[in-house]
Amino acid sequence: MYLFTLSRKKIFRGTLVIVMFALIIVSLMQTGAQSVFFGYASKELPIYYVKTEERKIAISFDCAWGVDYTDKLLSIMESEDVKCTFFTVEFWAKKYPEYLKKIAEHGHEIGTHSATHPHMSKLSSDAMIKELTTSKDVIEEITGKTVKLFRPPYGEYNDLLIQTATKLGLYVIQWDVDSLDWKNLSATEITDRVLSRVKSGSIVLFHNQGLNTAKALPSIIKGLKNKGYTFVPIGELIYKDNFKMGVDGAQIKNS
Repeated sequence: MYLFTLSRKKIFRGTLVIVMFALIIVSLMQTGAQSVFFGYASKELPIYYVKTEERKIAISFDCAWGVDYTDKLLSIMESEDVKCTFFTVEFWAKKYPEYLKKIAEHGHEIGTHSATHPHMSKLSSDAMIKELTTSKDVIEEITGKTVKLFRPPYGEYNDLLIQTATKLGLYVIQWDVDSLDWKNLSATEITDRVLSRVKSGSIVLFHNQGLNTAKALPSIIKGLKNKGYTFVPIGELIYKDNFKMGVDGAQIKNS
C-alpha cells in the first residue's frame, strides 16, 4: 500500500511538472519571449546579417531622392573591384532610368525599396502587394534583371509584410551596420563608425545621396580589405534555403 501511494505521488508530481512546463511554453508563446527562451525567432524577421565564418560582407545603398553622388560611388567601387546592392524606390527608378541601367551595367545587384516609400507596416496586404509588385516590375523592365530582394522603407516591418514579401519570392533585407550617413556625419565619423562595427556576414547601410558617403567609402573599403574582408552583393551573401532566423536577425544555416 505504501509503495502504491508513493508511486501515485511520483506520477502526480511528474504530471504536475509536465503541466507547468506546458503552461510556461504557452505563456512564452503569447508574449513572444520564447524567442529568447529557445534562441530562435518566433516572430517574422528580416535578414539583418548572415552568420558565417567567412570574412565576407555586403555593402548596400538605398536610393530614393537623387543622384548627385551616384557616379562617384560607382567610380569608387569600380576602381576597388567591389560589387554591392542598391535598393531603389519605384519613383526614383522612373525618374532616373539611365542611372538604374548604369548601376546594373556596372554589375551591381538591384532590389526594391517599395514603390512610394510608405510606412508599409501600416498598409493592408493588398497595398503591400501593390507596392512590391509594381516597383519590382519597373526595375525588371528597365534593367532586364530579376529582383529578389526587398528592403522596407524606414526599416519598418511587421509579420504581414515579411510574409507577403516572402510569398512574392522576395528576401526581406535589413542591416546590422548603419553608417548614419543620412545624418550628414563627416567622412571620418562615417568611416570610424563602419570599421568599428563590421563583422563577418555584416550588411552595411549607406544612402546614395549621403553628403559624405563618397568621401568615406574609399577609406572604408581599404580598411575592411586590410582586415581581410571581401565584398559580395547581398544576394551572394545570404542563404537561399535551409536556414533559420536568430532572435537578433541573424540568418543561420541549418546544420
